[in-house]
Amino acid sequence: MSVLAELFWNATIAEIKQGYVFDQEMEAYICLVCGKRYEKGVIYQAEDVFYEAEKYVRRHVASDHISMLDFLLGLDKKISGLTELQRTLLNMFQMGLNDNEIVRELDGGSTSTIRNHRFTLREKMKQAKVFLSIMELVEEKSINQSRFIQFQQSNSWLDERHQITEEENEEIVRAYFKQGPTGPLSEFPKKEKRKVVILRQLIQSFDKQKQYTEKEVNEILKERFHDYVTLRRFLIEYGFMDRFPDGSCYWVKG
Repeated sequence: MSVLAELFWNATIAEIKQGYVFDQEMEAYICLVCGKRYEKGVIYQAEDVFYEAEKYVRRHVASDHISMLDFLLGLDKKISGLTELQRTLLNMFQMGLNDNEIVRELDGGSTSTIRNHRFTLREKMKQAKVFLSIMELVEEKSINQSRFIQFQQSNSWLDERHQITEEENEEIVRAYFKQGPTGPLSEFPKKEKRKVVILRQLIQSFDKQKQYTEKEVNEILKERFHDYVTLRRFLIEYGFMDRFPDGSCYWVKG
C-alpha cells in the first residue's frame, strides 16, 4: 500500500470530504488526491496573496482538483461501489437538476425511474451508515480484547495514540530487527508507534541496575545501529533512559 493510499483509507469522512489531512509527525497538511504537503507555520504565496498552510491546501484542492466530489465520483467502481449510471446521476443531482431535466439530459427514461434511483441511493447511504457503525463497533471490541504493551511510569507522556498491542509489537520488531530482536536494527523509523517499539527493544540491551558512561552507551548502541547518536538521543527524549546534565552518567529509567 502506498503512503498516499494509507493516508486516504485512514482519514475520517470529514477529512476525505475536505480533501486533506494534518500529519502530526511531519507537522504538515497533506492533499489526499496528489500527496502535496504544506508545512504548518510556513506562509505560501499565490497571485500576490499570502496564505497560511491550511488555507493554502484548501486553495490547492479547489484549484487543482476542482472538488473532492468530482474526485470521489471518478474513483473506480471497486473503490466507490457505484455504477456508471449512479455516478452520472449523482453528478446531475449535485448540479441541482430536477427529474425532468435529468430525463432530457439522459435522452430517455422517465421521471419515475429517476425518483426510484434517488430512493435507491438514499437507501444505500443509510445502509453504509449502519455498516460503518457495525464495523467500528467490531474493531473497537477487537482492540479492547487485544493485550496492550504496558509502559513504565517514566513513559507516562505516551497517550492512546501510542497504544501498541503485543501482536503489533512483534510485527514491528520482526520488520526492523531482521536477524532477530537482539540483532542489528535495519533502519530507524519515522512513525511514532514504531519508534516506541524500537526504543523499547533497544533499552533491553542495558542493565537496569547499572550506571553507564556515555562511551559505554555508545558502544552498546553501535552494535545495533550505525547512527548510535540518534538512538541515544531518543532513548533520553522518550523516557527510556536518563543521564546527568554533563553526560557523565547514564542509566535506565523506571
